[in-house]
Amino acid sequence: MAENTTDRTLKTTVTTLRIIELLKERDGSGVTDIARELDIAPSTAHNHLSTLESQEYAIKEGDEYHLGLRFLGLGNFVQTRNRLFGKAEHYTNVLAEESERRSIFTVEEHGRGVYIYTAPGKHGVWTQSTVGKRVYLHSTASGKAILAHMPEERIHEIVEDIGLPRETERTIDERDDLFAELDAIRERGYSLNAEEQIKGVRAVGAPVMGPDGDVFGALSVAGPSNRMKGEQFDHITEVLLGIAEELELSIALS
Repeated sequence: MAENTTDRTLKTTVTTLRIIELLKERDGSGVTDIARELDIAPSTAHNHLSTLESQEYAIKEGDEYHLGLRFLGLGNFVQTRNRLFGKAEHYTNVLAEESERRSIFTVEEHGRGVYIYTAPGKHGVWTQSTVGKRVYLHSTASGKAILAHMPEERIHEIVEDIGLPRETERTIDERDDLFAELDAIRERGYSLNAEEQIKGVRAVGAPVMGPDGDVFGALSVAGPSNRMKGEQFDHITEVLLGIAEELELSIALS
């Protein structure tokens, strides 16, 4: 059966979006590489890239195309669309200052965690935690804090759709183990990431509940495993829980 116009249009849109993601992941790419990676004709890749360039969503530098600054405006709009995100930004910065470690505010979208704000902290380490980064919920401290306060039905949906991919040898990859971990998080009030996302990096997270009683997002602090332990870890956890509570209060009063 021949493809109808709607099917072709949908495939064209998906191809364009895949090209955009590829340009982001590789920080630029040429027609031949994109065609090979996406298994499309070079002429098709060229047409998509030329369209993105003509609409100012891509720029051409030599033989490579890169994402254009027009995406900056879109990203800023999405980040500031929810007025409560502004409060989250403030408290993420406060958390980084008081913990002296990299701090992140995360929300859930389409079953994954999305970093909305990050702040380095005085002794923060680079953990690829850039704004907009999408992460698995089951392998991150912020993600597990969010999961623990979702309806059980929604948790099952996410696990069914996305699975429990292993990122390190310590990643939880069994459903029963995950639910046991979520029970423990609810009991103690905070979540842990013990090198489950990145080897050598440990993190602690706390949920941030919205005024409707649903989980709004999560704050987390990450650092080297050899420093995120003992009294220092206890202090960071105490600071995190206090600031998460302050953010919840600020949201409730807004």
